[in-house]
Amino acid sequence: MSSDAAATIPITPVKSTASASDVGYPNGHLGHLTPHQEETFLKFKQAVTERGLYKPGPPASHDDPLLLRYLRARRWVVEDACKQFSDTEAWRKANDIDVLYHTIDIDAYESSRRLYPQWTGRRDRRGIPLYVFEIQHLDTKTVTEYERTGAKSTFSDAKTDGKTNPGLLRLFSLYENLTRFNMPFCTQLPDREFPEVPITMSTNIVDVSNVGLKQFWNLKNHMQVASQLATAHYPETLDRIFIIGAPFFFGTVWGWVKRWFDPITVSKIFILNANEVKSTLESFIDVRNIPKKYGGELDFAWGQLSVPDPSWEGIVEWENGHKRFPSGPLLWEEVEGGKRLACIGYGREKGKDRHQTICTIPNNFVMPHAAAHAQAATGEPAGAAESMTTSNSETTAVPTPANPVEAAPKTDEAITSGAAVEKLALDDEKKATKPASETPAAAVPVTAA
Repeated sequence: MSSDAAATIPITPVKSTASASDVGYPNGHLGHLTPHQEETFLKFKQAVTERGLYKPGPPASHDDPLLLRYLRARRWVVEDACKQFSDTEAWRKANDIDVLYHTIDIDAYESSRRLYPQWTGRRDRRGIPLYVFEIQHLDTKTVTEYERTGAKSTFSDAKTDGKTNPGLLRLFSLYENLTRFNMPFCTQLPDREFPEVPITMSTNIVDVSNVGLKQFWNLKNHMQVASQLATAHYPETLDRIFIIGAPFFFGTVWGWVKRWFDPITVSKIFILNANEVKSTLESFIDVRNIPKKYGGELDFAWGQLSVPDPSWEGIVEWENGHKRFPSGPLLWEEVEGGKRLACIGYGREKGKDRHQTICTIPNNFVMPHAAAHAQAATGEPAGAAESMTTSNSETTAVPTPANPVEAAPKTDEAITSGAAVEKLALDDEKKATKPASETPAAAVPVTAA
């Protein structure tokens, strides 16, 4: 069907809502598991260990928060979680995702960062990093050029499997940044609700204003491929999504994409009318951390780097002239015998490998263990503290870029282009069939990976 066909598609309106159900955070997260969930987690660890997908260590090959994301994504069904974990491990190895993140050209990274969800430098009230995504910048011409240059350029030392669209691979450096830099950083910041829970998700403001039906239609294939890859290989790192500026025809857009995703995030979506934006965002995010464009106090404009938070004072010690986090791949590495973590900038800049310390922070977070009887199955001493730099490829830095092959699956539900569509997903069918007692007033269900 041609892009002109978008003009003839029946328009399905969608209503706005500032209501959504309680997702129960931090239930199902490390330190807040039911006895049944702890037992299931233990069985999952046993299963992936027996299949050679997980090594208990110490240090463990993957940390507990990452493993739990697969169980949450697969509704605590061990075999289903094992299958997704195995598939992701194979995909990461086949596409050298770790090598990609260590060696990507900074300009190639920046071209992705400027198109897709951007970290504001701030967090919601639970300490979850806040991203903004303005869809209007993702037009057909820009996406076509992005994929073309990505397919023809050598922007890293990573090999590919020949199946994944090479024009999209740069996109996954953003997922790596979320899970390997941003989440560990936010975990170390104690000024949040549930400071004992490791951060494993992101909160997103998705601005769909000034986007026409034709633009949505022309982006459909790109967003479908990116979203399906994100759903498969980065599950359960998406928390609340606030959709702002939804046009009248938004229900039609959902009709295109609703079959792509698992309905697990249906209660996490808020579709806001203009007069609902400020009050709703403030109920989840401190006003000083909401961009001015959406009624808050934060000076943040699309395209700029994250804005340092005054609450970091006394925690973040900048080095080498830095005063904020730069663009490009960032990783945390233990220094001073593990007492502190250093943020190291990787990637390639003007043909030269970058390896520069950006800042250091105290390494104070103690990783809780999921089950007291974990030692029996995995050999891990019950109650032992785990650093945020365990060998999980999503949360740890590889010691040296010379051997950057680490196959930890990315559990991530949305932050980039695919995230956009995930955030746009409205599960009208589920709303229609769900009993009124279970559906919050005016809630419009949405799905994402």
